[in-house]
Amino acid sequence: MTTPGDSAGGGFDAWAAEQIATIRAADRWREVRTFDARGPVGRLGGREVVSFASNDYLGLSFHPAVIAAARAALDRWGAGATASRLIVGSRPVHAELEAELSDWKQTDRALVFPTGYAANLGVLSCFGGADCLIVSDELNHASIIDGCRLSRSPVAVARHNDIDHVDWLLGAASVPRSMVVVDAVFSMDGDEADIAALAECCARHGALLVIDEAHAVLGPSPAPLADFEDLRVLRVVTLSKALGSVGGAVCGPAPFIDLLVNRARPFIFTTGLAPADAAAALEAVRITRSPEGEELVARLAGLVDRLRPGHRSPIVPILVGAEAPALRAADSLLGQGLLVPAIRPPTVPPGTSRLRVALSAAHSEGMVDRLAAGLDALGLRP
Repeated sequence: MTTPGDSAGGGFDAWAAEQIATIRAADRWREVRTFDARGPVGRLGGREVVSFASNDYLGLSFHPAVIAAARAALDRWGAGATASRLIVGSRPVHAELEAELSDWKQTDRALVFPTGYAANLGVLSCFGGADCLIVSDELNHASIIDGCRLSRSPVAVARHNDIDHVDWLLGAASVPRSMVVVDAVFSMDGDEADIAALAECCARHGALLVIDEAHAVLGPSPAPLADFEDLRVLRVVTLSKALGSVGGAVCGPAPFIDLLVNRARPFIFTTGLAPADAAAALEAVRITRSPEGEELVARLAGLVDRLRPGHRSPIVPILVGAEAPALRAADSLLGQGLLVPAIRPPTVPPGTSRLRVALSAAHSEGMVDRLAAGLDALGLRP
């Protein structure tokens, strides 16, 4: 008689092989691809391609001033933070970055995390709990979903961009506190949340509003938030997309930031953001807030209009349906030197596999026109 663990690898070899076969059979297999690039053009598998897959929306990852700031920090403080932020992992550049972020987002304070993913985990696990209902949009990012799980809160999933459903869920809450968490721009659909309506709803119910602004390089505007005196808001920003570096931050009221410092496990129990990354992000924020940044945002908006007029974000999804035809379409474009990834379940719901175009101010009009022609040839109008 066999007992658990008797087979080779404790049964995990067979289990892993079965899982791999299942993923492959569903056309959901993924592999890491090495892209040797500086900006949107690079080499993949020995050929030159133009990438429409990057989150470097303003092209700041290779901006000379951003690179110079990172290099100077590397020379001054070395390669790593060497410890968690609460031990000896905070450098002056972390404080400068937090001050710049809080001023940019018009909040009391900001707190920098090693990644945007960790920032979402930190916020939701810190402010959630058994006595707090979290209302989460059904298309929120995986980091928000995982943060909800880590919070141990009761979670209500709201229909996508359905304010009436959010209002009903908050009204039906049976616990003393409530929180609404939403992506400002949804990463796979490229559409915006109605921040003004959510702010009004949260203010009326006394709910905390948490906004993940990772992809909100073209909006929505945060201006409506100031209209509600009693509204409490936490704004999660990423340093690794439009700012071209790596990391994340939470911007909000001073007491809330103090609580994160003392309670957020993804902040407390991990090494701080590398000083060079913090310096790169700081310079990128300053550029973004400058006239040059305004020009880059306007250029990006113009390229989006060139591909899909009137669209409000740099993420342009092109729905295909099943996994196999989405993969074939991506392979066909790659054959033309255009890298546009096929997004499949579980990232998106079954039956909604798509090509996900991500545009950058670093693209040229000619690159975007090439992409539009390639999509037209496949019968996939953007």
